[in-house]
Amino acid sequence: MVEKIVDVKEIIRILNEDFVSEIEATMIYVRNSFIIDQCDPSRVTEDIAVDEMRHMYWLADLIVKRGGKPSMEHKELDFGGDDLKSQLKKQIALETEGIEKYKQQIDAIDDAEVVGVLKHILDEEKRHRKEFRMRLEQITE
Repeated sequence: MVEKIVDVKEIIRILNEDFVSEIEATMIYVRNSFIIDQCDPSRVTEDIAVDEMRHMYWLADLIVKRGGKPSMEHKELDFGGDDLKSQLKKQIALETEGIEKYKQQIDAIDDAEVVGVLKHILDEEKRHRKEFRMRLEQITE
């Protein structure tokens, strides 16, 4: 059996990585929603950006409750290009990365509240990926 992560500092570090990933996704999705010229994909991207902001709030709450401070350090952003197809592919890749990361963390962390929140975020990330894939399929048919 794999040993669970119980160290609060390590849990805070992991949650801060998640928080930064949600910041990056939010900024990418907001920017892309502004320049996507097709109404439906633009609105879906905007709505999902709002979901990602809510994830930031939930993660920040978990971090602060455990004595940490949310990190605002993010890397240079890759928006996926200026055309809809490449943007949707990038957005699908971001959601897929998040899904895999959250699955691993849910299995590894021994903190019921954190795991509960991560499961909720995981469910939303799966829905986001499905929404982006549906839009990508519509333009590649």
